[in-house]
Amino acid sequence: MFACNRNSTCSQQEQEGDHPPVPALEAECAYTLFVVAIFWLTEALPLAVSALLPAFMFPLFGIMESKEVASAYFKDFHLLLMGVICLATSIEKWNFHKRVALRMVMLVGVNPAWLTLGFMVSCSFLSMWLSNTSAAAMVMPIVEAVAQQIAAAEAEADALEMSYSNGSTNLALELDGRHTNTAGEEKTRGWLVQPSKMKSEKKYDYREDKYSGIFKVMCLCIAYSATIGGLTTITGTSTNLIFAEHFNTRYPDCKCINFGSWFILSIPITVVILVLSWVWLQWLFLGFDFKSMFKCGKKKTAREEASAKVIQEEYKKLGPMSYPEIVTLVLFILMTLLWFTREPGFIPGWSSLFPKYKGYATDSTTALVIGLLFFIIPAKTLSRTSNGESTAYGYAPLITWKEFQSCMPWEIAILVGGGFALADGCEVSKLSDWVASKLTPLGSLPLWLVILISCLIVTSVTEVASNPATITIFLPILSPLAEAIHVNPLFILIPATLCTSFAFLLPVANPANAIVFSYGHLTVMDMVKAGLGINIIGVAVVMLGIMTWIVPIFDLYTYPSWAPIISSNSTGL
Repeated sequence: MFACNRNSTCSQQEQEGDHPPVPALEAECAYTLFVVAIFWLTEALPLAVSALLPAFMFPLFGIMESKEVASAYFKDFHLLLMGVICLATSIEKWNFHKRVALRMVMLVGVNPAWLTLGFMVSCSFLSMWLSNTSAAAMVMPIVEAVAQQIAAAEAEADALEMSYSNGSTNLALELDGRHTNTAGEEKTRGWLVQPSKMKSEKKYDYREDKYSGIFKVMCLCIAYSATIGGLTTITGTSTNLIFAEHFNTRYPDCKCINFGSWFILSIPITVVILVLSWVWLQWLFLGFDFKSMFKCGKKKTAREEASAKVIQEEYKKLGPMSYPEIVTLVLFILMTLLWFTREPGFIPGWSSLFPKYKGYATDSTTALVIGLLFFIIPAKTLSRTSNGESTAYGYAPLITWKEFQSCMPWEIAILVGGGFALADGCEVSKLSDWVASKLTPLGSLPLWLVILISCLIVTSVTEVASNPATITIFLPILSPLAEAIHVNPLFILIPATLCTSFAFLLPVANPANAIVFSYGHLTVMDMVKAGLGINIIGVAVVMLGIMTWIVPIFDLYTYPSWAPIISSNSTGL
């Protein structure tokens, strides 16, 4: 069956009121969207492979030419992603992430509650600039080492107390987790641990320990803070990047979504969700003793002493900051400053230095300029001999192309390209207009209820589907919905994008959850119980933000001139 072109006799029959003998372009595009969505949700094929389906289905259905579909698979988003991955590659290569994580934890202290908060802040900060998966994978080994040392110290402290109560002393037990007898030493995940109550030749089982609550909290805080931190920046998570590219492509005259504007609207949301999540996890597993947290002069417990010792020893192993770390930090700060100052809004940005080419430079321009420097700047400095001469060395940049390739998420790049192709197909085939006409009755509902319904839907779907696939499916639906009910599209798209990241319930909901769960210290019910509360907290805070402080940032109560006005007389199927 052949597709019906708009310039064909079939189109003439449609204009005269007769039904065409072949399916309309709207139906063919809807079928393609449905097939791709099913493959994405079920993951019957790899996400990137499923994203390639529009590349051959659209030309066969006569919706778009092959070269037009191909051009949708590589856009400004991909250049931005490549620049950010250059930074992430250097951070991982030179262990700068570990220094940041340990330093932040050292600043907050070793009280269990403050220690948990320190891990959450450090992990969320890293996830602002790296992928959520990388942030969780980087910090979790540190948490594991601290937890193992805590378990050893607590067991030995209990044994010492029991020995004293029985009138005897076991001199073989030491607080630092090492055993001095001749029975040998057990090494667990790189840490020497020999608690008297530990099963021989087995890893310490948190679930059998009376202090299991603190270990569950420490594990869950990494999984959740990695996701929460990614909300803060456009580059923090793939869903934010997909939204930004979709929005700027659909509404090219807006020019209101950039790194600075997104950071301003999302940083309060991130901070509030992070703090409330910390309180929720503490209360759920430990009981939130607010008074003891701020009590000064309190003697440290064996657990706190062990935590401090592990963190300090691990930080000492890093030594002073190396030359590559310093350069990476400088380039990181430079990239961030250039992002913020390109078009800050309240003052002229550096883009105003090029008035003839207004709008030409974007956040991807900055990312690429800084990203290229990682391939140019050498990883070593010239060392001088005693006679003052510089010694020659083999030139090596901060990162190599092979290292960049190993960190570049090509699957996400192709997945996003498939989403752009679907969005273009919906526009060309007029499927977006048809969806908008069918959603017009929702305009009779209160605006807050429309936003809440969309947030709950995407939050539910993202628990069983990947975050990028979920946002890619819903953006082409929610954009015409906002236009149909004559509401600023940002009013619906911003909260929906944020809520797409709220995949906290299941270990398979996102990679950060899976990484933490793989350590074996949590049950599925632990994650479901904790994640349900954080899901509710997240949706509530997003609703609060979109109805209060985000409104004046984008003047949300005014229907913008850059958004089209959709007529309700659109063609039906």
